[in-house]
Amino acid sequence: MGLMKVFSGSEVLAIALQERLEEAGVETIKKDNIQSARLGGFGGTDLAVELFIQETDFAKANPVVEEFRMSI
Repeated sequence: MGLMKVFSGSEVLAIALQERLEEAGVETIKKDNIQSARLGGFGGTDLAVELFIQETDFAKANPVVEEFRMSI
């Protein structure tokens, strides 16, 4: 059982998708590269927020992710 990245982008979009996935019963893990860089004293505009799910939740999460991508 491993993690699968389902999104990489802005924090606003990541939070919106995270809420939709959690409403569908899929637990998410958010990796905030922007905040990590800021705390480490680095900066950059190409850093993003990433969302991960368990591979076993892919079948449940995929329709939610696809619908979200079509709406943005």
